Amino acid sequence: MNEYFKNKRVLVTGYEGFLGSNLSKILVDLKASVFGLDIVTNRKDSILKNDYKNIQIINGDVADFNKTVNIIVKNKIEIIFHLAAESLVGKAFADPRNTFTTNICGTWNILEASRISKTVKSIVVASSDKAYGSHNRLPYKEKAPLFGSHPYDVSKSCADLLAYSYFKTYGLPVCVTRCGNIFGPGDFNFSRIIPDSIKSMILNKTLIIRSDGKYTRDYIYVDDIVSGYLILAVKMNELKIHGEAFNFSNENPISVLNLVKLISKINGKSKLSYEIKNKAEKEIKHQYLSASKAKKVLKWQPEHSLEQGLEKTIAWYQNYFLKKSL
Repeated sequence: MNEYFKNKRVLVTGYEGFLGSNLSKILVDLKASVFGLDIVTNRKDSILKNDYKNIQIINGDVADFNKTVNIIVKNKIEIIFHLAAESLVGKAFADPRNTFTTNICGTWNILEASRISKTVKSIVVASSDKAYGSHNRLPYKEKAPLFGSHPYDVSKSCADLLAYSYFKTYGLPVCVTRCGNIFGPGDFNFSRIIPDSIKSMILNKTLIIRSDGKYTRDYIYVDDIVSGYLILAVKMNELKIHGEAFNFSNENPISVLNLVKLISKINGKSKLSYEIKNKAEKEIKHQYLSASKAKKVLKWQPEHSLEQGLEKTIAWYQNYFLKKSL
C-alpha cells in the first residue's frame, strides 16, 4: 500500500473534517498528490497545519455541481474519498434542508462528476451505521435493509443507495463504508460524547449526558478507520468488489454511561462528574456493527482496542488543552 498511493491524484472531500484531516495526513505521508475540497479551509486548530503546504487546497461546496465536475476533470483525479457531509445528528435534526443538500445532492454530484470523468478509478463514499436505521437484529451486517427514519439517518441511506445505483447502472467503481462511532485526535466537535467527556474531565466541568446513558454504540479509533479506507481503495479494483458496502467496527459495543466511566478510569488523575438529562430526541437506542466482511474480504483488522484508542486520544487532548492555556 505504501507504493500504491505514491503520485496518485487523490481528492478528499471534507478534508478539513475530523476523519478527512486524519486521512489526508496519511495520504500526504504516502506521497499521494492530495487535493482537498472543503467549505472551510486552513482551519486554525487542524492537525494538518504542518501538511497544508503538501495539499492542493480548494475552497468549495460539493453541492456545487459545476465546481465539482471542474475539480475532478481538470485535475485528472484518480481516487476519491467522499467524506464531505453534515456529520452531526443534532445539526441534521435542526436543519434537515441543509443536511439533505450536502449529504444527498453532494453525493450525487461526486458520482455524476466521476461518471463524466475519464480518469477516476476508485471512489470510496462514506456512509454511516445510521444508514441502517433501527433494527431488532444486532449487530448490523451489510445485507441489512437501509431504513433510516430521521434526517441524518435518511440522508445517509439515500447517499448509500445513490452509490449503488451509479455502480449498477453505469458500472462506476464505487464502494461504501459504514462505520461505528469514530474517535481520536483532531475531533473538535465537542457535542460528541468522547471529546466532550475528555474536555469536561480535563477542564474539571460536569459532563452533560443528553440520553439516559443506556444507549449502546461501538466506538473505533480513527487510525483504524483510515487504514480501512485505504485498504478498500487499493483492493476494490483488484478484488472486483465495486458496488459493495463494508462495515468497519471494533465489534465491542458499550453503553454511554460505561464509556464515560471507562474514560474516567483510564485517565485516573481526576474523576469525571456527569449529569444525565435523558432528553435525547430521534436517536436510535442500540446500534452496532459486524465487521466480519471487512475482515474476511479485505483482510482488515482494527489495531487498537477501545482502551488503547482512548489512552492515545486522552493524551492528545491533554496536550491540546495545555497549549491552549499557555
